[in-house]
Amino acid sequence: MLLNGKKALITGVANNKSIAWGIASCFREHGARLAFNYVGESIKKRVEPLSEEIGAEFIFPCDVCDDAQIEEAAEFIKEKWGGIDVLVHSVAFANREDLTGPYINVSRDGFKLAMEVSAYSLTALCRAFSPFLREGASVITMTYHGSTKIFPGYNVMGVAKAALEASVRYLALDLGEKGVRVNAISAGPIKTLAASAVSGLKNIFIRVEESAPLHRNVTTADVGGVAAFLASDLATAVTGEIVYADCGFSQLGI
Repeated sequence: MLLNGKKALITGVANNKSIAWGIASCFREHGARLAFNYVGESIKKRVEPLSEEIGAEFIFPCDVCDDAQIEEAAEFIKEKWGGIDVLVHSVAFANREDLTGPYINVSRDGFKLAMEVSAYSLTALCRAFSPFLREGASVITMTYHGSTKIFPGYNVMGVAKAALEASVRYLALDLGEKGVRVNAISAGPIKTLAASAVSGLKNIFIRVEESAPLHRNVTTADVGGVAAFLASDLATAVTGEIVYADCGFSQLGI
């Protein structure tokens, strides 16, 4: 098993269709020990049964927009585990109204919110958890091709993901001194709760099936497999990278 005994903290599990859940399931198959965060009581009610189903060791409150909660979560993890081997950041959000119509209409507050939740939160988590990341640990975040190319409707989230990818490179430099790796997975479109806010998503799914070299859409299990590789000792020389798992769609010239 690739991750036997590794302690993996996974943020962003919302339900059993989320990318974070697909990653957690694959990690569990490969022997990882798991812990999940939640934000508020409504999400807690969803995460608790999933945690029990998969055999996670504990769940804990952590709003990635609240530095005090992040610090408390880091101390809690220190008490529970002492340190962690894998940190998965699968968190993103933008106001629905900022994902419809032209990007030029995004509000200042909407821009700030998307950047804070979807991009800055990775830096905040890495800073708080860096003392507890073991040598050789792996940090993994989730991005999308809309960070580099135009996808109508992705709008401010594409801008936020571009900032997230830049953060991956700089965090890889900062954390590399202690052997910690930082990478992003650029997954193809997946029917998740978060993705439902993106207008025109149905057309994107159809286009991928028609045009991608593998002629199918990506599953959460596909992403989980890539994450397991990046979290494992097989990827000890991989850091600062954006790894595509999109059935080859991003390689098309037209």
